Formats: sequence, C-alpha cells, structure tokens
Amino acid sequence: MANPELVRFEGISQATLARVPALFAPDQNAARHFLEFFAANIRNPNTRRAYFRNVRQFAQWWSAQSLGELVDIEPVHVAAYIEQLGRRLSKPSVKQHLAALRMLFDWLVVRQVITTNPAAPVRGPKYTVRKGKTAVLTAEEARQLLDSIPTDSIAGLRDRSLIGTMVFAFARVGAVLNMRVEDIYVQGRRTWLRLHEKGGKRHEMPAHHLLEEYLHEYLKAAALQEDPKGFLFRTARGRSGVLTAEPMAQADAYRMIRRRALACGIRTKVGNHSFRATGITEYLRNGGKLEIAQQMANHESARTTGLYDRRDDQVSLDEVERILI
Repeated sequence: MANPELVRFEGISQATLARVPALFAPDQNAARHFLEFFAANIRNPNTRRAYFRNVRQFAQWWSAQSLGELVDIEPVHVAAYIEQLGRRLSKPSVKQHLAALRMLFDWLVVRQVITTNPAAPVRGPKYTVRKGKTAVLTAEEARQLLDSIPTDSIAGLRDRSLIGTMVFAFARVGAVLNMRVEDIYVQGRRTWLRLHEKGGKRHEMPAHHLLEEYLHEYLKAAALQEDPKGFLFRTARGRSGVLTAEPMAQADAYRMIRRRALACGIRTKVGNHSFRATGITEYLRNGGKLEIAQQMANHESARTTGLYDRRDDQVSLDEVERILI
C-alpha cells in the first residue's frame, strides 16, 4: 500500500510510515493522503516526527474506544480525547496534539476524504508564556565555558566553534548543525555566517570577532576548506578525534555541552538552546534593542525574542537580597 518512493524522506523512517495507523489503513484513499500529509505538507523533520507521534496516539485511543471508523469522528470525540490528555500532559503538549489533529483533518477535508474537520471547533487549554524556561548562563559562565575547552585537538576547536556560533549568532542548534563549510564566507573583509532556518529560510549575519577567530582556527586545523559542500560540524571517530563526514546530531551536541559544562564546574543545567538565550540576554543587557535582536535571531515576532530575554532574573535576585534579616 505504501509507495517506497513516496515515504522516503527525513523525519520518519520508511518502515514507520509503512505502518499506517488502523484508523486510516482500511481506506486506501485515506491511507494515501495520510502519507502525503507528512511527506508533502510538513517540511521540518522535528515537527513531522512529533505530529506523526501525536496522530498515531489519537488513532490508538480511537481504536481502543471502538467508536467506529474515520468518518465517525466528531468534535465531541476530539474534545474528550484532549480533555483526557490534559490530565497527564502539560498544556503546551496538549496544544501540540490538537494542532497535529487539526492540520491532518484539514488536509483530509481538502482531499475529500472526510467532509468536515472534527478538531476545528475544539478549543485547547489556555496557555500564556511571558518568560522562557530555557536555562541561561551569565556572561561570566559563558566565558568560563568557552575558555575551558581545550584547543589542542580538532574536537575541542569544533566544540568551541559550535557553542560560540549559538552564543554570538543567536543561532538555533538545528540551523548550526545543518551548516556547510561554504556557509562560512568572507564579505567586505568580514566573516559572515549563512544559517538555514525553519521553513527553508536563509539567514545571514556577520560573525562576532571572537566567533570569527574560533571558526577560522577550526577550519584551518581540520582542513575543511577542501570540502566546501561538507558539513561544518561533524562527528568524531571514537577517541581518535578524527572527524567523519557525518554531521553531529542534536543529541550529540547536547551530550557534548553537558560534558563540557560539568568539566568546568558549571552547575546550571544547560542545553542546546541555552546559548541562544544567553547571547540575546547579554546583547540586551548591554544596550541592544529588542527589534534588532529579533532581526539577528530571525524571529517572526518580537514577542518570541522576548521569551529569550532573561534580564529580569537578575533584577529579581537583586530585590530578594534586600531582605536583610
């Protein structure tokens, strides 16, 4: 039923997609458009993977209730499912599940598989975020981490460059790990970076002078200029430190970051997104403007950039210390 050429794309394995949930499998037309939804409509592999998992969980719940077929799903059923999810998942997770169902059912309506979208009238939980949850380093901790990474090996130069790119370019880890060697280039006597963001957007910005130094030392030591189409940040082979041609995955970056942070005595539980928030916070703390930070981070909305602004954390700490007892 599943065409191997159709389901061969990043984010969900061919074997996984070939197992169409039972809710969609009986009708070949529904099964085909189910596969097309993930193959053609969702380009981001992380979103694709999450939405597929969410839809599959709903399909399993529906089958367990023995409520009927795909055409029998009504808003009351989706509402009951969302209500149930709310008892065990966070509000953002519940909203993501609902978004996955809405998008899929919209796709199936347009393809005339079903007549109406049963998830459209269902309201998700209210959730307002004014401050991000990502752990942020102080400027002193970020400097401590960068200075602590040994630079007598290619792996050390790579790790310092990777972290530096996220800090000084406000870059998402996914965009950084997708960079090719040719995405570091010189323009107007300055080094520039080309980042490939979500939705196929290309974002370019000049490199901070420290980042410029990190990158050129890494490129020279690893002799990467000879492979401009190759990935910039690559995995290392065992303990040899020799780089492979394969790109680092986000899980690789996370393990490296945790290892480097612990090695230099940083107790804050940093992760892949901590450095983007650290860079934005320090830029704003030193007189930078929010609208410029938005442009540098390539955010659609200044509100999104504001979630990375953690200057108020220091204000709150200063005020707490006024309690003199």
